[in-house]
Amino acid sequence: MAAWLIACLPGHYAWRLARRRSPWPRLFLGGIGYLAGARPQIVGRPLRADVLFVSNHLSWLDIMVLAGATGTAFVSRDDVAGWPVAGWLARLNDSVFVARARRGSVHGQAAALRTALGSGKPLALFPEGTTEGGRSVLPFRASLFAALLPPLPEVKLQPVAIDYGEIAHEIAWVGHEPAGTNARRLLSRRGTIPVTLHFLSPIDPGDIGDRKALAEGARARILSVLEASAEGGDPL
Repeated sequence: MAAWLIACLPGHYAWRLARRRSPWPRLFLGGIGYLAGARPQIVGRPLRADVLFVSNHLSWLDIMVLAGATGTAFVSRDDVAGWPVAGWLARLNDSVFVARARRGSVHGQAAALRTALGSGKPLALFPEGTTEGGRSVLPFRASLFAALLPPLPEVKLQPVAIDYGEIAHEIAWVGHEPAGTNARRLLSRRGTIPVTLHFLSPIDPGDIGDRKALAEGARARILSVLEASAEGGDPL
């Protein structure tokens, strides 16, 4: 993984110097997911620009496979910016950092997200705000959905169901497991990690007009796919 990072950095900085949007964060994150064993399958069609992806959240692997499939940047907790290496990498990928613990700053956080969406680059948000839900999907926090209202030109909301199938309980990062312990556990796991990314039909925020309804509607669509998959039916 360290060798892959070293291989990707020169290309990334060369593209930045040329003032072009760099493809290297997508290549790097997707490659890290592959090296960790993830073997993603894509169902549906992800939007390429002017989109906020919202997804269930089980593991740090979610970031790798979703970025590898779409080239998206992420909305992240502000404390991640100070993490060694991970914070630096998050900034290279143009992450939007928000202080979720400070309720008084919600409007500013939504405004920052709205500005980022205005650039056209895809962004991804894990509205549960944690991986504590494991295989279940916790209620979505609706505050940052305010960034989509009033509607921005062309910007859509696209729900994504990340499905690890029968091994989800092995992948989920829950409880108080330290980050290092979790990473070692997944990286020492034998075999590959199949994961399906279900890109669901985009939602036009203008058709809903309410942040809570947007959050609940996106969560309901994701739950429907995961429940159908667990029952062995056609998730779509």
